[in-house]
Amino acid sequence: MSEIKNLHPQAIWENFDKLCAVPHPSGHLEKIQQFLLDWAAERGIEAFKDAGENIVMRKPATPGMENRKTVTMQAHMDMVPQKAKDSTHNFETDPIQPYIDGEWVKARGTTLGSDDGMGVATIMAVMEDNELVHGPIEGFITADEETTMYGVTHMEPGTLHGDYLMNLDNETEGEFVIGSAGGINLTAELTYTPEVPQADAGVHIVLQGLKGGHSGLEINEGRANANKLMARVVHKAIADLGAELASWAGGNMRNAIPNNAEVVVAVPADKVGQLQQDVVKWGDVFRAEYEGIEDGIRIDAEPVSAPTERVPFEVQNKLVCAITACHNGVLRFIPGIGDIVETSSNLAIVEIGGGKAFFKDLIRSSMRSQREYVEEILTACFRLAGMDVETGGAYTEWQPALKNEMVDLMRTVYKDMYDEEAKVQVVHAGLECSIIGAMYPHMDIVSFGPTLRSPHTPNERCLIATVGKYYDFVKEVLKRVPEK
Repeated sequence: MSEIKNLHPQAIWENFDKLCAVPHPSGHLEKIQQFLLDWAAERGIEAFKDAGENIVMRKPATPGMENRKTVTMQAHMDMVPQKAKDSTHNFETDPIQPYIDGEWVKARGTTLGSDDGMGVATIMAVMEDNELVHGPIEGFITADEETTMYGVTHMEPGTLHGDYLMNLDNETEGEFVIGSAGGINLTAELTYTPEVPQADAGVHIVLQGLKGGHSGLEINEGRANANKLMARVVHKAIADLGAELASWAGGNMRNAIPNNAEVVVAVPADKVGQLQQDVVKWGDVFRAEYEGIEDGIRIDAEPVSAPTERVPFEVQNKLVCAITACHNGVLRFIPGIGDIVETSSNLAIVEIGGGKAFFKDLIRSSMRSQREYVEEILTACFRLAGMDVETGGAYTEWQPALKNEMVDLMRTVYKDMYDEEAKVQVVHAGLECSIIGAMYPHMDIVSFGPTLRSPHTPNERCLIATVGKYYDFVKEVLKRVPEK
């Protein structure tokens, strides 16, 4: 166990520390699922795995509270596996290494998993605490939220019994979310027959040190997309130096702004020095363009052995033009509000090499017609490059309810406890609330949590002081849930 286990409230931090010890990246959840089932069995807590690979826990009401409305506490068990460029961490086998850095808890060289390990730890704390006063409670810990929302899209009707849903997947303490964007994955693919390079030297170009970030929560901050920056470098190298593209690898998660990209190109031996000089200049350009936003941009070019294959000229030109031309970032804000993103896209993954090109983009919007419009934009762009385009993994937008008893209760409790008003808003991130709400329209739903920053990046961190305030609030809300 690490140093975080003694932080306040210990009920949360001890459980979060246990979660960090169990590998649980998206797509590899067998270990965390078994851990949660074993943990519940050891404590006599009813728990089972449902048809969607979710873990469901149930706890009866405190004596005398049986007539209160049932609260479903919901969080997701998977974490985004992002690591620093020099990290050797294996997310499928190695534990996360959390540590205290001043006011924050961080992880050594990787994402922390507080998104949404804090929510899971909260459910665990509530389930095992026999001193709490509450009505009937169920915990719903979902699978693969970060990739496909598999868990909520595959649960069977009738799995949940709640009247209220506490979604514990928001990143700012004192903020209650009542609406979120929908989204869809767009994938573009192309196969080609590799050719032998005409040039006799190779150069490996690495762009790193970008902030990256959550493509829903931080897409409006103007952060650089590594794939888009690299396209400018490669496009110029092709035009000026006759560079031949051999491979490209940028980004690895659909919902994370890519913070690094690397390519290998073939160039004539007498052009290697010029390309290195050009890359230095590109570093200066990018740092100037993103001054005040990106403070760690690095781009380096090192000579390597000449690659044995390259992308055919016509194909490489079309692919690089498609990356350059495709929309990335905010398309527009919600009309009449101004500071909340309505529609965006994130060119999350670019992989080229070995006879195949693969692009993945996540489109988000709180307006269905705008989401479809961006699908049309990207589809047209990539098809012009000769790529096959598919969409999938769609999830609906979560429209705010005009009447929400849960919000009213939580606002009252927050005001009573802290003598300040909570902020009620909608967010651009995608939440499982939309899918759960469609299946259980009677539920009143609110998303909230402690303060996290830079989720989906190796700089992910949780603000320690907010966890205690948040957990005290959770306990008081459960105590005040009204009668049926």
